[in-house]
Amino acid sequence: MSEAVISLEQEVGNLLRRKGLTLGVVESATGGLLSHLITNVPGSSDYFKGSITAYSNEVKIKVAGVSETSLSQYGAVSYQVAEEMAQGGRKLLATDICLADTGIAGPGGATPEKPLGLFYIGLSCESGTESQKHSFPGNREQNKLDAANAALRWLKEYLLSLK
Repeated sequence: MSEAVISLEQEVGNLLRRKGLTLGVVESATGGLLSHLITNVPGSSDYFKGSITAYSNEVKIKVAGVSETSLSQYGAVSYQVAEEMAQGGRKLLATDICLADTGIAGPGGATPEKPLGLFYIGLSCESGTESQKHSFPGNREQNKLDAANAALRWLKEYLLSLK
């Protein structure tokens, strides 16, 4: 008999549960996909508090706590906005950790400075807030899935680094 394959979201859930930490998510370009993956795990209510899908700049500002200055100066697809989304979500959702994403899933929306498939992922926790830049080569659906999985992989690495 072969061992059951554990999905990335299950691994993350097991780590969160073991460490007694809670998670929240603020999504833009993934449109709820990251939350969907997390909540596909039975028992995810033990650690997942909720999410915000902040697709418009208005919701990023009014709900997620992103500053208008950051949006006008750097644009919605920037590490500054990803970090502010993660910080705002962590505060609003009252979680130990908050993941956020913003990006250009495609097929439109790209510019020479911000190409199709560009994503920024933010992670906010007690020790601070960071971001990662990613470039994905797929179509819209694949880019969204790649971004959600990149966020989960980063969260797994972070959780494994905790003592």
